[in-house]
Amino acid sequence: MSAQTTHITLSPESIGSPQLWTITVAGLAVLLAVDFILTRRPHRVRMGEALGWSIFYLALPLAFGAYVWQAFGSGTALEFFTGYVVEKSLSVDNLFVFMLLLSAFAVPDALAQRVLLYGIVGALVLRAIFIALGAAALQSGTWAFLLFGAILIVTAGKLVKDAMTGQEQQVDISAMRSIRLLRRVMPVTDDYRGPHLIVRDGGRRALTPLALAIVAVFATDIVFAVDSVPAVYGVTEDPFLVFATNAFALLGLRALYFVLIGALTKLRHLNHGLAVILAFIGVKLVLHWAHGIWPQVPEIPTLASLAVIIAVLAAVTLTSVHANRRDRRRAAVPQRQTIARP
Repeated sequence: MSAQTTHITLSPESIGSPQLWTITVAGLAVLLAVDFILTRRPHRVRMGEALGWSIFYLALPLAFGAYVWQAFGSGTALEFFTGYVVEKSLSVDNLFVFMLLLSAFAVPDALAQRVLLYGIVGALVLRAIFIALGAAALQSGTWAFLLFGAILIVTAGKLVKDAMTGQEQQVDISAMRSIRLLRRVMPVTDDYRGPHLIVRDGGRRALTPLALAIVAVFATDIVFAVDSVPAVYGVTEDPFLVFATNAFALLGLRALYFVLIGALTKLRHLNHGLAVILAFIGVKLVLHWAHGIWPQVPEIPTLASLAVIIAVLAAVTLTSVHANRRDRRRAAVPQRQTIARP
């Protein structure tokens, strides 16, 4: 561990003692190892299996939050739960992009969970890097709060623009520089070869489409890390809690994907809600920065943040359901009129 990381984990503002970091990282490694063992043999994921693992990965952060509440108090636990809700809501957008990538690469259903697992591991590594950079930026001065707030507000503006213009998220594989570079460096097989990433084809090494799909997922992970890490730093300044919320939110994505695959496309107002949440947290960060300079500037309490985030997520879910029902009713009217004609 570097001297910089040691300084971060031992800072008075962090609950992350060396023992707690060690236990958390070790537990995370064990869970990922179990996931890799489970996905070693490709198979179609049944709903019962996905639901069981989703419940398990939901129980984990609840148990961890209860431990934080008992050991460090309700305020710290509230920061953890709020950060977890923020990360979980952003991870649903992650899942939608993963779904587009799996479709674009025509990944077989039996291999989908392996691609998702690689994507989750890549996301965890990238989040850890961004969390360390964010902690270093916060230690260098309060200007980091202003920077993080600006990033979130700009991102929220882009989401609103896309939502208002009706522009849907799309995946253009040919435009990805990482994919173009890989195709230049190594040949790519025309078909999938099970869970293998590199195979011998015609006497030379070649990548499989599975390898390209995983690289594409890694590339999108970078974009999501830029948004999600500042968002959680808007809830808590503790690097350990930021890492824990990211880890718990990402761990259950593989199973959650198969539970929500039918519902992802129906959350038509999700981007509207994420834009509101990111803008809200961005304003919260800016106010926190301003409060450090001008104490009369008010700050937004963590409990209020949690209430706003839950209310926004509930609202966009209800409006999405209402809009879907309205569209189904409108689509049924011409059919009834056609049947009624003599």
